[in-house]
Amino acid sequence: HTDMPEEMRVEAMELCVTACEKYATNNESAAKMIKEMMDKKFGSSWHVVIGEGFGFEITHEVKNLLYMFFGGSLAVCVWKCS
Repeated sequence: HTDMPEEMRVEAMELCVTACEKYATNNESAAKMIKEMMDKKFGSSWHVVIGEGFGFEITHEVKNLLYMFFGGSLAVCVWKCS
């Protein structure tokens, strides 16, 4: 699920896949990498949660939310809220 513009969505999804593959056993490091790259590319105040079996209710800036699954059960939620 996302409300990001197409270009941002593609970049964010590629970044999430790269980070999850690079840090396959360390979700915290993967989340940190995604957050830092999104801050650098699209401005600050990005937040990232990676894990299995979690729910969430967040407030985010319009057109700045991505919720995706990686490798089956690993969920990645990326959003901007300043």
